[in-house]
Amino acid sequence: MSTVLSIQSSVAYGHVGNSAATFPLMRVGCEVWPVITVHFSNNTSYPSKKGPLLRPEDVRDVVDGIDDLGVLPRVDAVLTGYQGAPAMGAEILTVVDLVKQRNPNAIYCCDPVMGDVGRGMYVLPGIPEFIRDNVVRTADLVTPNHYELNFLTGRETTTLDEVVDASHALREQGPDVVLVTSVVTEGADPGSVTMVAVNGEGAWAVTTPLLDAAFTGSGDLTASMFLAAWLETGSPEASVSRTADVVYSVLERTTALRQRELALVAAQDDLIAPRFRFEARRVR
Repeated sequence: MSTVLSIQSSVAYGHVGNSAATFPLMRVGCEVWPVITVHFSNNTSYPSKKGPLLRPEDVRDVVDGIDDLGVLPRVDAVLTGYQGAPAMGAEILTVVDLVKQRNPNAIYCCDPVMGDVGRGMYVLPGIPEFIRDNVVRTADLVTPNHYELNFLTGRETTTLDEVVDASHALREQGPDVVLVTSVVTEGADPGSVTMVAVNGEGAWAVTTPLLDAAFTGSGDLTASMFLAAWLETGSPEASVSRTADVVYSVLERTTALRQRELALVAAQDDLIAPRFRFEARRVR
């Protein structure tokens, strides 16, 4: 059983950040220690929200309290998503360093949440540059979407080969494994979307149908499921295939139920026995 220290946002209503990662990780057999960066009533796609932003020092206090128990050596991976502000990102890096001091075999999986096609950057100024210049070189796994990959590498990628080349360029900055989500390339079926996993052994892609809905928190679910699969298998091919199976199955159930929030409870069996299966194909 793997143990994940997950440092992310939390909402009372709905599923984003730790509220999208903790239950699925536990359901697939990981022990999860959630550390929250904000605690909002709901995610920011609604007209209003309430709740506190935690300070970077609050996050460090929680981790120091865990460290005082002498259990940090049990952490196999640190998982982070939306970081809020550069100061929070800097504190997270000190936490990652502490965890790796306690367990040199622990890995850091970063979902570099910054922006998306059609929306552009939606985080505070300074965060994209901080992630690009500081976080990426520290991470072992990164899970950018297509838009974020382009920013992190300074490239415009329109073909699958270009996405793979950019992923290897990103790997040269530090990460061993890159998972690129929401990949849309020239000539691809407009009714589909692709995930690409790249490491030193090669590159694998999985294509799934594109569902006619928008999902808040799907990226958080994707990063957590890829990390869980990687911790179990160490295989990019198996991990990207398993992630596509699970995430598509959950999103399909959410769409069928006409829910705005991820149907994690209704689709919990899909987390361990997904109804849909997709085969990863080697592309490099």
